[in-house]
Amino acid sequence: MAATLSDVAARAGVSIKTVSNVVNGTGRVGAATRERVEQVIEELGYRPNVSARSLRHGRSGVIALAVPEIGNQYFAELAELVVKAAEGYGWTVLIDQTEADPDRERLVLQGIRSHLIDGLLFVPGRMLKPADFAARTDTTPMVLLGERMTRVADRVAIDSYAAGRAATEHLIDLGRKRIASIGAAPSGDAVSRGRYEGYCDALVAAGIRPAARLVMPLRRWRQEKGVEAVERLLSLSKPPDAIFCSNDLLAHGALRALYDHGVRVPEDVAVVGIDDITENRYTRPSLTSIAPDKRHIAETAVGLLADRLKGSFSSAPREFIAGFHLEVRESTGG
Repeated sequence: MAATLSDVAARAGVSIKTVSNVVNGTGRVGAATRERVEQVIEELGYRPNVSARSLRHGRSGVIALAVPEIGNQYFAELAELVVKAAEGYGWTVLIDQTEADPDRERLVLQGIRSHLIDGLLFVPGRMLKPADFAARTDTTPMVLLGERMTRVADRVAIDSYAAGRAATEHLIDLGRKRIASIGAAPSGDAVSRGRYEGYCDALVAAGIRPAARLVMPLRRWRQEKGVEAVERLLSLSKPPDAIFCSNDLLAHGALRALYDHGVRVPEDVAVVGIDDITENRYTRPSLTSIAPDKRHIAETAVGLLADRLKGSFSSAPREFIAGFHLEVRESTGG
C-alpha cells in the first residue's frame, strides 16, 4: 500500500498538518523537524496525491506545451527552455505533439486535457483559421507562441518579416545577386508570408528584381524538402549564388544537396537559415542562421501564463515580440 500523510506523521512523530506544510512548502516548520519529516518521506516512499491536491487548491501544478513536432530541434530546444522556466514556478510541463494536424489542434484548443492542466502554451501549425480560435470555449488560460493566429490570447513571437529581411540583407552584403528562397511563400501563413516579404523587400531595396524561378515555396519545412528544392534550383540555366532558407532544417537539406552535386559552400553558393538550432554548429560547413532569443520567448510565455493564473491581468490579450540576431558561420564565410 502507498504511504499516506498519516503514515509519515506517525513515523516522524509530528502532526499531519506539519507533514502537509513540509510537502507543500507552506507554514513555519523548524529546520530539524523539516529534515526529520523529509527523511521519513524518503524512507516510506511517500508521494503526494496530485488529484487530491488539485481538488483542495484548485491547481494541479501542471501546464501543457503543445507543439507541432517534438522531433523538430527548434521545438525540442524551446520545450527544454519552457521546462526550465516553469521550474521557477514549481510547475511540471506536459508536452503534447499535435503533428500540425488541424483536428488534433482543435482538440487542444477545446481543452481535451483541461482537467489535468492549469494553463496551456500552444504553438499552432499552419492549418488553423481565426474562426477556430474564436470558437474556443475552454477557459483554461492560454499563451500562443508564433504568428499563426489572431489576437485571441497572449502571444509571444519573433518578427518573421524582419528575420527574413535580415537574412537576405546578409547575403546581399556578401555581393550575391541571384538569391533563392526556399520555404516561404506569398500565399502561406503569417510566418511564411512574413519571411517571403522580408526577402523580397531586401532584394528590391538593393536594386535586385525578385525572380519567381528562384522562389521555392513549400508546405513542409523539412530536410528532404530542402534537398528537393536545391535539386530544382541547380537545374536552372542560371542557378543561384545564394539561398535563403526559411528554417534551419531546410538549410540542412540544402547543404547536403549542394555537397552531393559538388557545389562549394560558400564559394559558389552561400546559405543562411532561421532558428539557430544547436545542430548548426556541427554541419559541414557550419550554418549561418537567424537566432531568435529562445530563452526570452520561453520565459516570457511562462511569465504571461503565470500572470493569468494569478489573475494579474483581465485586460485584452498582450503581444510580445522577441529579439533575434544573425549568427554568422562558415556557410556564408564566417
